[in-house]
Amino acid sequence: MEVTFQFDWAAAFRSIPHLLPGIPWTLLISFGGLAIGFLIGIIFGLLRISPIRWLRWPAIVYVEVFRGTPILVQVLFIFYGLPQLLGSPINALTAGIAAIAVNSGAYISEVVRGGVQSIERGQREASLSLGLSRSQSFRYVIWPQALRRMIPPLGNQAIISIKDTSLFSVIGVGELVRQGQVYIATTFTALEVYFMVALLYLCITWTLSILLRQLERRGLAGQ
Repeated sequence: MEVTFQFDWAAAFRSIPHLLPGIPWTLLISFGGLAIGFLIGIIFGLLRISPIRWLRWPAIVYVEVFRGTPILVQVLFIFYGLPQLLGSPINALTAGIAAIAVNSGAYISEVVRGGVQSIERGQREASLSLGLSRSQSFRYVIWPQALRRMIPPLGNQAIISIKDTSLFSVIGVGELVRQGQVYIATTFTALEVYFMVALLYLCITWTLSILLRQLERRGLAGQ
């Protein structure tokens, strides 16, 4: 018996109003986590290049642990494991933001380390010879140049973090995938709904990519 299947475009478009409420949750978790992760990344990235060994090693351990374990395991540990240690529950939104923060922070710390170390030593020495202190040299000479070089990898990490939110449906966060799962449970149109979910993720990441390219061009123009 031959089985034929035809993609139902009408069903796909009908799912859009049911999926759209997931976009604010997706953006909130990803960009909220990234904002915290950027601060974490700066701190641990600078610790990674510290000449003091006892400051470097905690940063190395942090980076290796959170880069070496899946973000899905991390969010499950935060949502289910930490409440047992703390004695109080953690809501799904907080767990999702925390998972993005600690995971992206590990990658961003390496971006920060690489960006700072990519600046030629001669520039630091020249600024010191002009009478700047080490902190002033870093603030006014090293960091602005390093930050411009960090824009492409930071943008890549932002896109990855947005896509990572799709895993958080396992803890009940109402992001795009979760909204799609709820709608599929009543309509049984999995192919069409997941197609639209993928399309919406693509629209978000594509828009972000365009904005990042504009920011990168402005950064290069300012050099």
